[in-house]
Amino acid sequence: MKRGTLPPTIDQIAAMGHAVLDSLPGGIRALIGDVPVMVADWPDDHVLDEMGITDALELTGLYRATPIGERHAMLAPVEPEMIFLYRMPILFEWCERACPLEHVVFDVLTHEIGHHLGMDEDQVGRMEGRLG
Repeated sequence: MKRGTLPPTIDQIAAMGHAVLDSLPGGIRALIGDVPVMVADWPDDHVLDEMGITDALELTGLYRATPIGERHAMLAPVEPEMIFLYRMPILFEWCERACPLEHVVFDVLTHEIGHHLGMDEDQVGRMEGRLG
């Protein structure tokens, strides 16, 4: 996405997110399945409250699901799995980083997937480096 044009729409960021998911190695895709990517301009207030976040710009994405390490075979999921991308915080990060928007979307998605898979920050960073 080139700078100096209109900001990308929700649909454009969703398309970037789906392209990232499609580019992931088969092993990761098998673990997360066909999780949908939803894009909203901002995280909801209840999400921010739940996570203890006071500045909405600090939350660029959220993988909403029971983490793989906490699942129990006999229990049905409490809520459907979904990855949320938050457009405005992503755009602010894009401006700060001065890199292609696709890189920011890639980093946000792989970061959320890594945490969902039970990785800590160091492990997520290494995974992003290998995939990016």
